[in-house]
Amino acid sequence: MTVDRDEPEQTVWQGRYIAARKRGRWEYVGRVRGIRAAVILAIHEGHILLVEQYRVPLGRTCLELPAGLVGDQDDPDEDVLAAAGRELEEETGWRAGRLTCAGEFYSSPGMVSESFTLVRAYDLARTGPGGGTEGEDITVHRVPLAELSGFVEKRRNAGVGIDVRIMGLLLAGDIRGE
Repeated sequence: MTVDRDEPEQTVWQGRYIAARKRGRWEYVGRVRGIRAAVILAIHEGHILLVEQYRVPLGRTCLELPAGLVGDQDDPDEDVLAAAGRELEEETGWRAGRLTCAGEFYSSPGMVSESFTLVRAYDLARTGPGGGTEGEDITVHRVPLAELSGFVEKRRNAGVGIDVRIMGLLLAGDIRGE
């Protein structure tokens, strides 16, 4: 009996940024051209930086950690830390003095082959209002860590989608017994 992992991968459809693929009975989506993602955990003076922006697949805004694509400007060798720094400042208006990689993670491995690198930002300095590039319309939130759970619940009650990575932040306090 052949298992799905032994079957050849087929590209069913491909666009500029993603491809729908099939291997055996399994259908999934992945990034093309070596594009990857960086997600930034930026905490400054007891506050975490979050962003909120409209997400077409959800049909509503979503509360997220700042993030961006690595290699999306036709540079498959782009450094993940350089991309993370660029995206953090572009989205939030804060520049990191130091960035470190905290590992590679998968957010929905049953449906998407994409991974993201979690990047920790240190020594933050405000450089501008943020908001992203033209057309992104990003709202920046600087939330006290002690109020994160209540803030997330208020945004959820307002109909905002909550990115799964926010759950990790909320559970971290529970795991430490806070």
